[in-house]
Amino acid sequence: MADPNQTSDHDLLRRMQGGDEGAFLELYRHRQGAVYRFALHMSGSRQVAEDVTQDVFLALMREPGKFKPQRGSLAAYLYGIARNCVLQHLEQRSLHVPLASGEGADERVTPEPLTPAPDPLGDLTRQEVIERVRQAVLALPALYREVVVLCDLQELDYSQAAASLGCAVGTVRSRLHRARSLLLKKLHASPVGVATPIP
Repeated sequence: MADPNQTSDHDLLRRMQGGDEGAFLELYRHRQGAVYRFALHMSGSRQVAEDVTQDVFLALMREPGKFKPQRGSLAAYLYGIARNCVLQHLEQRSLHVPLASGEGADERVTPEPLTPAPDPLGDLTRQEVIERVRQAVLALPALYREVVVLCDLQELDYSQAAASLGCAVGTVRSRLHRARSLLLKKLHASPVGVATPIP
């Protein structure tokens, strides 16, 4: 059975290619949040995530014909553009995500609780765990970080992630296995509040 979102994406893209500005706006509203979250998880910076999201949709607007539906979904295509943009931003700015408080700490993303917790100590512990996991993901090398973000955080299946990254499904599986192993090692090795880079 076809994914209704995919059909809707294709229809919106077709209308957009025909000059329908409303179709572009609808497509942007539908997909921008996921692209932003992907860029945020990859970079650890809200500013980079905003820039990347803008770059992705500008690229789509300028060259909508580059998307080939036979190669995968539009979402996977957008993640692929976002991935390249994030890597360019990180390379251009030599952005190093701070692993401890200090200069530039205001760039870090502070996780927000999903629901108010009646237990302040329990809430603090959860926040520390979330922060440790976030820092561990950000410390992964980019090729491992991107598969964790796509498969575990964005919940793409292996074939969608492979289409986004332009690699084989087996490559996604092996990178994800290695990334999860590195994350476990990192989380078991560092106590709460102490971050050490993954080799």
